[in-house]
Amino acid sequence: MMFDLTGHMGIVTGASSGIGYAVANVLAEAGATVYAISRSGKVKIEGSAVHANVIHLEGDVCDYTRMRQIVEEIGNDKGIDFLINNAGITVKRRAEEFLDEDFELIHKVNVNSVFKLSCLCYPYLKKSPYKGRIINISSMAAHLGFSEVVPYCSSKGAVLAMTKGLAVEWANDNMTVNSIAPGWFPSEMSKQVMTAERKAKILDRMPVHAFGDTKDLGAMALFLVGEGATYITGQDFAVDGGALAYGF
Repeated sequence: MMFDLTGHMGIVTGASSGIGYAVANVLAEAGATVYAISRSGKVKIEGSAVHANVIHLEGDVCDYTRMRQIVEEIGNDKGIDFLINNAGITVKRRAEEFLDEDFELIHKVNVNSVFKLSCLCYPYLKKSPYKGRIINISSMAAHLGFSEVVPYCSSKGAVLAMTKGLAVEWANDNMTVNSIAPGWFPSEMSKQVMTAERKAKILDRMPVHAFGDTKDLGAMALFLVGEGATYITGQDFAVDGGALAYGF
């Protein structure tokens, strides 16, 4: 029963590929009905299967009118039991050359939309019979410094702080708020900043010396949404092959 999500309804953003796609499918396999929101409204990975419990919807997380419409339609019809804030972007450029508009867009997508969607879902999560769950996707960049993606680091540090703040503020409102910090997993966003040199540094930086499988992130999300995590809130869970634990 701990990992049975039959009857649960929820939202995963940025779910057309990568981490969001994997998380949505793992939760669906456990019995949940998952509304997968992305700008394309469909799976980007050619040949990938779509689980019958995953419903893809088109929507930009920064379009708050559209997000309100989606949340109210789902919430008023079936209720909302979980929200996975996964959508995110980055731009690779040295800090002194970074464009103001890129800095602002990164924070709008990675930070502002997370706060707004959480607030939009709040009244429905509060009424969940299973205890509402919010899971924010943070990053190793919330804990470690990385060159050429400093605004991304800034945005994920904000997500981590927001997770703790919302967890405390909503602790008595029938919900938990946690985050997952992925290590290095294949994704469309990671490809944007990956070079042979960076790849070698990354693999050397973690004890297991290998990239992760996004299904492992889905498994962590499944635990945090499930019955066994009702007393866990305000925490960040690193799924990183031991990278944060790696010393000298």
